[in-house]
Amino acid sequence: MTPTADDVYAAAPFVRTLGVELDRITPEAVVGRLPYSQPLSTVGGGLHGGALMGLADGVAAVCASVKGGPGALPATVDSTTHFLRPLTGQATATAVPVRASSRQVLVEVRVTDETGELCVHVLQTVRLVHPAA
Repeated sequence: MTPTADDVYAAAPFVRTLGVELDRITPEAVVGRLPYSQPLSTVGGGLHGGALMGLADGVAAVCASVKGGPGALPATVDSTTHFLRPLTGQATATAVPVRASSRQVLVEVRVTDETGELCVHVLQTVRLVHPAA
């Protein structure tokens, strides 16, 4: 069963607190948006890198958990972020699984601006934790 946005918000309240809006959750890709807000900005008015990394981490975790199947809980173990250009409007993040096993998923996240220009590229390894029943 694929989780809904409400399922994600209940399991990971930070995603909602940050303001991430999940638009699509499928095994092939997870898409989320972070609307621009002044409290999330930094010098020059662009979205702060921490906010953009929070967006990327959130969609990567959802992407990995969907690949992990029912009950799989995501735990980020490695994340490499490349900031390519400032982002001064709404950010859209698309997470796709690159390689998945029963224990971890390598996820690529592309964060674009409102024109579709690539602003942030993230490669993240997410461990899948399967709690004992």
